[in-house]
Amino acid sequence: MSKEHLIIFDTTLRDGEQSPGASMTKEEKVRIAKALEKLRVDVIEAGFPIASPGDFEAVKAVAAVIKDSTVCGLARAMDRDIDTAGEALAGAKSARIHTFIATSPIHMERKLRMTPDQVVEQAVHAVKRARRFTDDVEFSPEDAGRSELDFLCRVLEAVIDAGARTVNIPDTVGYSVPYQFGDLIRNLLERVPNADKAVFSVHCHNDLGLAVANSLAAVRNGARQVECTINGLGERAGNAALEEIVMAVRTRQDHFACDTRLDTTQIVHCSRLVSGITGFPVQPNKAVVGANAFAHESGIHQDGVLKHRETYEIMRAEDVGWTENRMVLGKHSGRNAFKSRLGELGISFDSEEEVNAAFARFKELADKKHEIFDEDLQTLVTDANLDATNERVKLVSMRVCSETGETPRADVVLLVDGQEEPGAAIGGGPVDATFKAIESIVNSGTVLRLYSVNNITSGTDAQGEVTVRLEKGGRVVNGQGADTDIIIASAKAYINACNKVLKPLRRAHPQAADV
Repeated sequence: MSKEHLIIFDTTLRDGEQSPGASMTKEEKVRIAKALEKLRVDVIEAGFPIASPGDFEAVKAVAAVIKDSTVCGLARAMDRDIDTAGEALAGAKSARIHTFIATSPIHMERKLRMTPDQVVEQAVHAVKRARRFTDDVEFSPEDAGRSELDFLCRVLEAVIDAGARTVNIPDTVGYSVPYQFGDLIRNLLERVPNADKAVFSVHCHNDLGLAVANSLAAVRNGARQVECTINGLGERAGNAALEEIVMAVRTRQDHFACDTRLDTTQIVHCSRLVSGITGFPVQPNKAVVGANAFAHESGIHQDGVLKHRETYEIMRAEDVGWTENRMVLGKHSGRNAFKSRLGELGISFDSEEEVNAAFARFKELADKKHEIFDEDLQTLVTDANLDATNERVKLVSMRVCSETGETPRADVVLLVDGQEEPGAAIGGGPVDATFKAIESIVNSGTVLRLYSVNNITSGTDAQGEVTVRLEKGGRVVNGQGADTDIIIASAKAYINACNKVLKPLRRAHPQAADV
């Protein structure tokens, strides 16, 4: 008997981007969207078009290139939001508008200042307006987890009658626990008279660490769409992690009457891509995609795996994209081999000029390290994109001196708005001195909140990947840099973050107001 289809709705580009410091450029969103399409994600929520001109253009760009997945745009239950989403999605082969309004007493009273009757009326109006642009309309009652059941049933019945094909039940603040959330989905399916005319979906947040568990409880009770993100990225503590949802359902087919259509071998690639672009490293013990997910150190475990893999592994590493197979690229590799490998990784370029620039970077890196791995290539392309999108401040040269018994000193030359500016500083270490030297020139006025270093591959010649998180006036940005020299990588990351700070932010938040 064939299994029911569990729809995977990926919101990495929308809710994932709401992680402080995780903002993405249009080009980066397109790269991730293409990777999600290759993963065979059913629906890609590309952004919140009304949020900013940049968000609008990003959704428009994703809609133009994605052919095998539905592209979705978020809109509050407001005419302007919905019309803007419709415009951004006009070029999509398959488009969905996702509109929402809050339904919990605390949100209706304190945020919306609307009566329940007004909320129902607005929800119905929003769905009908969205249907002017597409037949595929999704509706979410925001903060459904804390909404009154009778009122929730009333709202859902009304929006389904108005033409909503999908109704999504969000646990907006991560307040639910699995048995309760599963019961809620079952009750809604039983009590909403026209429930059979729509797909029931869930969108869980991880404030109590229960997003995946709540989502799976909902699936067990009849939900057939899960909204999730790569690596569990998202607002506050994040969303349900796509990789965990998908592999839990696939691994435990004895408990689930449904399955996804995803090509799970692409999961690790997507995870690395999102991590590299956002600057949010994946912790080693992260399920499915963490570096230690399929590692065995205990002698007992090692012995068991060698004798029979399934003694200590409930899924195959190869099934999610972990593999020892790699193409060895080095200084003697040609342009075609380079371009071919990038194509296999889902990386494409708009022009031969961009290919040539990337190949030149590759050759520079190959002179520094003997063997180039896939992770190096991902980082190389990401680093190139960082340079392309942030032009105000660039690193020209630097000299750092650190010796026993002496205070480290850094001398840097930056290109600021086309003018070379020198700077120097001492510090507690070479990185500290470098950051102070850069700051003496740019005067960003930021506070350093995070400094993180990861090796991209193994070996002493491995590239170091540095993430810097800066805060200014409540705004948080992440900067990234990579180099075989960790001090240079640190400087690149700090400059990348400074460029983002210097660029003004004009972006609305989807939960700022519903109507």
